[in-house]
This record gives sequence, C-alpha cells and structure tokens, in this order.
Amino acid sequence: MIDFVATFIIFFAVIDPIGTVPVFIAVTSRFGSAEKNKIALISTLVAAAVLLFFVVAGELILIAMSIPLPAFQIAGGIVLFLFALTMIFGESKPDEEVKLLQDHRETAVFPLAVPSIASPGAILTAVLLTENNRYSLWEQAQTVAMMLAVLVVTYFLMLIAGKLNRLIGSSGASVVSRVMGLILASVATSNTLTGIKLYFGI
Repeated sequence: MIDFVATFIIFFAVIDPIGTVPVFIAVTSRFGSAEKNKIALISTLVAAAVLLFFVVAGELILIAMSIPLPAFQIAGGIVLFLFALTMIFGESKPDEEVKLLQDHRETAVFPLAVPSIASPGAILTAVLLTENNRYSLWEQAQTVAMMLAVLVVTYFLMLIAGKLNRLIGSSGASVVSRVMGLILASVATSNTLTGIKLYFGI
C-alpha cells in the first residue's frame, strides 16, 4: 500500500496544476468558451497518454539500454533537483512557459500538454515511482491513480482558469510554483540518496 497523500503531493509538485493556469490562459486567449473546454480536455488526455507511456515503457527502455535502475534513480534525482532549483530561483513555470508562445503556434499539445503538464520532472517521477523491483503491480496501479487524480485536478483548474487567475493572479501562481519547487527538491534528494544506497549496496 502506497502513501496516497505523499504520492499525490509529489505529482502535484511536478505537474504543478496551478502553474499551468497562466499558460492555459495565454494559449486560449483567442478562443471561445467551447474551444477552451475542448483544448483543456485534449491537453489533459495527451499529457495522460505521455505519462502512461513512460509508466509502461520507461523501465523497459532502460533495461533495453542496460541502464540499472539505481543509476537512473540517481540521475533522475539529480535532474529533478536541478528542475526544482529552476522553479525556486529561476523563472517560475508560468513565466517560462508563456514565453514559448512567442515562438510557437498556440496548440493544446505544445506548450500546454508538453511540457507544461507532462513536464520532464513529471515523466521522471512517473518512472521512478513505478519501478517493478520496488513496487508491486497493485502499488503501481495506485500510483497511476494518484497521477491521474492530479491530472483531473489540472483539467478542472483549466476549466475555471479565468476565475482562478483573477483570484490569485500570475504572482500567486509564481509563489505556488516556487513552493512546489521546494517540495520537489526534497523529493529529488531522497530519490538520489536511495539510488546511491541501492547502487552501492549500502
């Protein structure tokens, strides 16, 4: 049995649904209400498909490349930690990803589904929290359920994006993103230390 609350918080930190709201508003600024709802649904489904793909195939890809899971866990923890640092000290998620709209067409897939929702941190977390050697199939299913629950929250927040943005504003979303970065840094450190312990048999 997994820790449902802890798993939910971890995925909430890496997916950052609140930080997705400003990105969604920028992406859908030229669309009507019906189109915005459709874009929210498509982006959520695409993000879910991407994350589920890595849950199923991520570890198989590592095995095919002869990369031991502890090594991936160490590397993944380091990458997650660096990702967390950019959330804390660099530009926040909303600021960084809204800028992508200046150079790319506004679509539901990019930058909304990827990398805003299905971020590199979310992909790494999905792989690390569903390792076959550490978690049973039932525990992996529970982890996937928590991941999908966060995606449902993300979808709901996109549906009420206008009201939420008026409530907390871009500054509020940036603050939440930085707090999530601090939580993610702690999770990343834990993953790295666990990977080191497993790799060296400590």
